[in-house]
Amino acid sequence: MKKIKILFTIALALVLTASCDDAINIIQDGELPMDLKTEADLEQYLKGQIYINLDVSNDIAFTSVFTDEVSIGVDNGGQDVGLHRFFLNQSDGYAAGIWINNYTVINGVNRLLDQAVKIPETPKSKSILAEARVLRAFSYFQLLSYFSTDMSNDSALGVMLLDFVPELNTKLPRVSNGEIYALIESDLEFANENFVDLPVANANRYKYVNKDMINALYARMFLYRKKYDLAKEYALKVKNESGLTLTIVKDTPVNATNNPYKRMWADTQRGEVIFALSRPQEGTWGNIASAFYFNTTNATGGAYLEMGRNLFNLLNSIPGDKRVSEFVDITKVLDPDYDTRVDYIAKDIIPINKYPGKGSQPLRNDLKIFRLSEIYFILAECAIAENDLSTAASYIGDVKTARNDNPVATPVYATPTAAYAGLIDERRLELCFEGFRYLDLKRLGNLAGRAIDRNPTDDQIKSLPTTLSNGDYRFTLPIPQSEVSGNPTIQQNPGY
Repeated sequence: MKKIKILFTIALALVLTASCDDAINIIQDGELPMDLKTEADLEQYLKGQIYINLDVSNDIAFTSVFTDEVSIGVDNGGQDVGLHRFFLNQSDGYAAGIWINNYTVINGVNRLLDQAVKIPETPKSKSILAEARVLRAFSYFQLLSYFSTDMSNDSALGVMLLDFVPELNTKLPRVSNGEIYALIESDLEFANENFVDLPVANANRYKYVNKDMINALYARMFLYRKKYDLAKEYALKVKNESGLTLTIVKDTPVNATNNPYKRMWADTQRGEVIFALSRPQEGTWGNIASAFYFNTTNATGGAYLEMGRNLFNLLNSIPGDKRVSEFVDITKVLDPDYDTRVDYIAKDIIPINKYPGKGSQPLRNDLKIFRLSEIYFILAECAIAENDLSTAASYIGDVKTARNDNPVATPVYATPTAAYAGLIDERRLELCFEGFRYLDLKRLGNLAGRAIDRNPTDDQIKSLPTTLSNGDYRFTLPIPQSEVSGNPTIQQNPGY
């Protein structure tokens, strides 16, 4: 049997020391209960060994630090300063975390499929396998998004194709994007044929694979591949069949507990979430806001990273837009002279509050993977590709309207470049701190005439570069050093 050399112990140590995410649960071979005999065993393994390892915390933290979403915070003691200054190499802990975490999920799914052949096939067992294969497809898509130089090119170099249970020392080369996409599509097709969804009335349905999540994954995948007709088809399925509507923020005071948008982020209401990774208040789960804070999500809570000044300025410049009050804690300290003050780091404090915590866990929230606003943006991007700029403007305007207390005029775009600029600008505001900005600039930056956009005060040294060329090699992550060292067949990405 072929074997794969993913150095779990080394990589885990690397992630725990270099990344802010301390909850990555890498499962060693000997710890896996591999004598599955019943449907119940399959289901328990799916929830206890696969869902539990699915995580996008590294994706969110890396994107926030490397792009223009954060600034160095008032309590920063060196955390992520190097990466924030665009120092990215094969020893980066976030890159290792993304790589290892996704292959851990993939390996878990492969083990489940391997064990399932011993169990009589029933509609329920096939549905369990379908659910697992969707999670494998998602993990492979995440890997391609970060480690392939061009997600839209099927011939470009992708990642390692692992669709079997490996032995310890197997070494696999990377294969083309097309080969990975073929496996992803095969997994999703199997799910379409065999997955039995939870009842719509089930309050926790969106925290597991569901039909709308499958369609949303199809839509995002085809969008990144520039297969706009298919992306549009699946995005419309979500929009028209999910029963969800854009979560509004109108007619509710700042920080009010009955604000639907705030309740969505605080995990007390589903809102427009299509699929989220559950992070319950109880148990030893990861805390997403620990990517920015030591203690609590406010100005005195140990903020070592804060909202980037230009991002805040954009949010704060839109009359009636409530996202600025939702994403920035009320304890903010704003200095009108921040750009000229010598001690601006201490005097201008913009605490991130997109993840406000829950109950006794002030840094913990569910990780929202797919939301309806993204579906509207997908439809807008497809419309731009079709040169239907008015339709694109309408979709973007719908999101703007849902986030504003005031009437919002539908934007008007005279050219595709202007439309792409409007799209990426709105994605920047709506999807900040959700892990999109890095990939958005990689995909759309040149089309929109946009790049990383930092304020000089985002760093402790004002003279440092505030942007990076969209064509820079660092818009593709390096294959982690642990993989390169243990796998001589692997090919590193250009520039590293």
